[in-house]
Amino acid sequence: MMAGKPTRDGFGEGLLALGKTHPCVVALSGDLEDSARAIWFKQQYPDRFFSVGIAEQDLIGTAAGLALAGKIPFACSFSQFVTGKTLEQLRMAVCYQQLNVKIAGSHGGLSVGADGATAEALEELAHMRALPHMTVLVPCDAVEAKKATLASADHPGPVFLRLGRAPVPAITKEADRYRIGEAVVMRPGHDVAFVACGVMVAHALQAAEQLAKEGIEARVINLHTIKPLDQATLLAAAKETGALVTAEEHTILGGLGGAVAELLVQAHPVPMRFVGVLDRFGTSGDPAELMKAFHLMPEDLVKAAKDVLRLKQSALG
Repeated sequence: MMAGKPTRDGFGEGLLALGKTHPCVVALSGDLEDSARAIWFKQQYPDRFFSVGIAEQDLIGTAAGLALAGKIPFACSFSQFVTGKTLEQLRMAVCYQQLNVKIAGSHGGLSVGADGATAEALEELAHMRALPHMTVLVPCDAVEAKKATLASADHPGPVFLRLGRAPVPAITKEADRYRIGEAVVMRPGHDVAFVACGVMVAHALQAAEQLAKEGIEARVINLHTIKPLDQATLLAAAKETGALVTAEEHTILGGLGGAVAELLVQAHPVPMRFVGVLDRFGTSGDPAELMKAFHLMPEDLVKAAKDVLRLKQSALG
């Protein structure tokens, strides 16, 4: 796979492009515009950028006010700060009123690395998914992150974009179609299906290649929209493969895996396994080493796929 850029770079490029095409777009940051790549917008459109300092609750309150004034605000910070410290403001000021506020959470997951557990957002997808009216997006690479940013500006209501700090493989192309709420089948397969988001999509593709060498054909689904779910694509995968493995750089509690399981247990139950962070906090370290330590590598997906296939065979008798 080709080396790529961090998804936060794709966001920064998309936000800068929106500055030209959408005069009503403004950006805000809690003193982290460089880290979130909103600084590119700030440099080009200084009169449309607002720095609130290290005051994330004010960040969301100000964004809500700008939305009420007819602007499309993009509020940017570390994912842990812009979701964890601001849950009350997001719930009451933004989601309750269904305001057109976009939240960009950079440094999501373990990619924060050396910043350690207090800055590693591993629960925010669960938080954001539980909020009524909130759309939740997790792009898999920088190209898709730019598309998600552009699409979110035209998508009515609150949107949360989860972005990463570390470079990720480039697995999508500029010409690829992107629509909020529409999952992408990256690889066909009839034996088992990987459903992944973020950097885990690249890991799922690598796992599928390893399984193919053993005669196992794994479907890979890029579920870039966690909410609303693409129910049709997920149900088709469950019916046609009979076994699913979800993969996310996030706790297995309440995130992508939980969303998929909630759908399938009601509509078409199949054996499932969940690859993600177990019920624990993160820790300081090199991002690549952390991915190994937390068992989020392609070999971990291969192991989960073989496990769920055994369950599938057992159920078939």
